Amino acid sequence: MNKIGILNLQGAVSEHLAMTKKAINKMDISCQADVVRYNDEVDKCDGIIISGGESTVIGKLIRERRIDESLKENEIPVFGTCAGMVLMSKKTDHDQDVFNMIPMEVERNSFGSQKNSFEKEIEILGSSFHGIFIRAPVVKKICNENLNGVDNVEILSKIDNKIIAVKQNKNIALSFHPELTEDTRLHEYYLKEVLDIKF
Repeated sequence: MNKIGILNLQGAVSEHLAMTKKAINKMDISCQADVVRYNDEVDKCDGIIISGGESTVIGKLIRERRIDESLKENEIPVFGTCAGMVLMSKKTDHDQDVFNMIPMEVERNSFGSQKNSFEKEIEILGSSFHGIFIRAPVVKKICNENLNGVDNVEILSKIDNKIIAVKQNKNIALSFHPELTEDTRLHEYYLKEVLDIKF
């Protein structure tokens, strides 16, 4: 059976787990979702979700537990939200561990601090989605040069010309929190990509 792992290091883990299970049930597919903490657990997954939280803390634990090596060696697609987007980047505006899963430069807390959190309807994948932004990052630059045959990064959504959602191959990074809504569509989209489901 296919398995999606929610990286349980810090952040909105339980919300992502509940949303992924809800998406699986809604799609009526043979797949399980569970939390994972170590690289040997990650090795057994078809996809990994990295939730929001404190990216510096999550990044250090990913490095210490060699989870980044497992993701790379097994070519496991990653779905990152908020802090997950930061960790998937090639470079950020802070000195921290990042893992170059998507060739992009990310600015942390681009919309301001916690008190500047907001909700807004956004356009993504051809329809409207309720975006929840909490100390959200944005993509400042996409580095598509010299990819050696790797697909270019696709911009999925913007706010006021700021890039808030991207995709490259089966990796997806969002600056907002779909797991805090009741809408499973983005989790369903990730599952379709990971499991090569054609509906």
